[in-house]
Formats: sequence, C-alpha cells, structure tokens
Amino acid sequence: QMSNVSSITEFLLLAFADTRELQLLHFWLFLGIYLAALLGNGLIVTAIACDHHLHTPMYLFLLNLSLLDLGSISTTVPKAMANSLWDTRAISYSGCAAQIFILAFLISAEFSLLTVMAYDRYVAICKPLHYGTLLGSRACAHMAAAAWGSGFFTAVLHTANTFSIPLCKGSAVGQFFCEIPQILKLSCSHSYLREEWLLVVSVCLGFGCFVFIVLSYVQIFRAVLRIPSQQGRHKAFSTCFPHLAVVSLFVSTGMFAYLKPPSISSQFQDLVVSFLYSVVPPAVNPLIYSMRNQEIKDALWKLAQ
Repeated sequence: QMSNVSSITEFLLLAFADTRELQLLHFWLFLGIYLAALLGNGLIVTAIACDHHLHTPMYLFLLNLSLLDLGSISTTVPKAMANSLWDTRAISYSGCAAQIFILAFLISAEFSLLTVMAYDRYVAICKPLHYGTLLGSRACAHMAAAAWGSGFFTAVLHTANTFSIPLCKGSAVGQFFCEIPQILKLSCSHSYLREEWLLVVSVCLGFGCFVFIVLSYVQIFRAVLRIPSQQGRHKAFSTCFPHLAVVSLFVSTGMFAYLKPPSISSQFQDLVVSFLYSVVPPAVNPLIYSMRNQEIKDALWKLAQ
C-alpha cells in the first residue's frame, strides 16, 4: 500500500556521529566555521556598505555574494548544530521544504551572480572605455536583481516539483540537511523523473554559465598578457584571481556532489561532499576576496579606527 505524502510530518537527517563526545566535537567544529563565515562575510558587507570608495560594480556584486553566502550557510549549519547538541535527527516537513527552497534559491542566485561578475571583469579589462556605459549603476542593479530573481524562480520550480512527489520509502534523509536528490530517493512513483529532468535542465543552464565564465576568462587573459607593464598585468590579474578561485571552488564541489556516479556513493562520502559544497565556500570566500584585496583591507582598517 502507498502511504500518502501527508503522513510524513518530519524527516530524519543523517547524524554526523553516534557517540556524545563526537557529537559535541562536531557541534564546536561547526560553530567555529559558522562564526568565521558570519564574521568574514559580515566584515565584507560592512566594509563595502560603509565605504563610498567601494560603491563600484565589482564591490556591489561582491556585497551581494557575501549576503548569499551568509544566507546559504545559515540555512544548513545552525540546524545541524542544534541536532548535534540536543542529540536529535528530526526536521519538520515544512522545515525541510524551507531548507530545500532557500538553498536552491541562494545557490542558483550565487552562480548567476558569479557569471555576472565574470562579465564585469571582462568589460573592465577588455573594454575599459565602455565600462561606464555597459556597467552603470542601473545596469548593475538590474544584473544583481536578475541573479536573485533567477534563483527565486529556480527554487520555486524545484521545491514545488520535489514536494509534489509521493514519498513512501520512509523519512530518513541521507544527509545533514534536506537536499533534492535525497528526497527523490524516498519517492516510490515515476513522477520523480520530472524533477530529475528539471535538475538536468538546471545543470545544463549552469554549464552554459560555466562556459560563459571560461570564455570570458580566455578573453581576459589574452588582454592582460598584452598589457606592456609588469605592474599593470599584476593589477589586472589580482582583480581576477579571487573570482576565479571562488568559481573553481563552487563548481568543482557542486559537480562532484551532483555528478558523481551512485556506485562510488557512500553515506560518508555524501556527507563529506555536501560539507564541501554547502559549508566550505561561504566560509572561505571572504578569505579569498580579502586576502588579495588592498581596498577591502583599507576599508576595514578605516572602520576599525
């Protein structure tokens, strides 16, 4: 007999550890990473918002990126920490749907934004004379809004689709947060193929963005290598490397999470990979951006005084 979806009132998330000591260790580890991500992204948002020298397209996109990172890490980590601390695995049905919606929203918006940032670097380096006209404040606002909007649209589609599928294989999610592939594993009808097609379409769109980023960088590097002065080349590269590093981290962990063959999939590996793509980028991005960036350091220094 098929039990109806409505009979599931909560899902059980994967526990990181069985023993109390390991659970508490996991809690403190996650707390450390979470506070570091809050601090790093919070500082970048504050520095850019408060320093009018940084009200340029590049930094306004970076501010949006930090907001997305703050949101995505806050969607998964606090719940996992609470579960470890209170030795429980439960997440309510609506809580699970909310996690899936918010993550789909923020992660797709982030990738759209990284694509827009590649375009920003391309125009700045390859078409510097047109920079003011192509990336005026209105154009930037539209691009940022388009990134957030596309994320929202993607999230609505995926969440509605995933939760319209009848689930009958229990309620244990093989992951420390709710994610679409894990929910699909609980479905019992072929209607999950609809969502798999949607995921395929999303991956293809994502791949299109990725190709756009790669082609932008091919043009950028060709332009930079034509710059006569060593100093000019160095300055151009230093504005591009952080973005490239963030894109590489984001794409490699995401691809590994979603495109690895099921045969090599174990729960431990799923955990590690999901940790890599959902927790590491938001915590590491501020470091990548602020380490190489003198303007952000100066802005933070001014704030501190």
